[in-house]
Amino acid sequence: MIKKYVKKPVTIEAIQWAGDNAVEIDQWCNNGGSLSMCMEPSAAYEVGKAPPIFTPIIHTLEGDMIVSKGDYIIKGVHGEFYPCKPDIFMETYEEVEG
Repeated sequence: MIKKYVKKPVTIEAIQWAGDNAVEIDQWCNNGGSLSMCMEPSAAYEVGKAPPIFTPIIHTLEGDMIVSKGDYIIKGVHGEFYPCKPDIFMETYEEVEG
């Protein structure tokens, strides 16, 4: 017999990768060692004309996942981290006050 189910409401924590908040994301995710930051080589950085470019990589049960600028990093109910595209995030979650 086929039944219908509704997803239980779950409160999650998330942060959006803005491209310039590497320290904040690193501090939040690395309590559990779930994140690596790869610095991309850049000619402007090499000559001191621009800050380094970082790419976050989340270590998930499904393997390493690259976080693109604008993606959200979600902390799941078991303390696991995973990236989520902004459009999916906005369809799935709404901000909770407090």
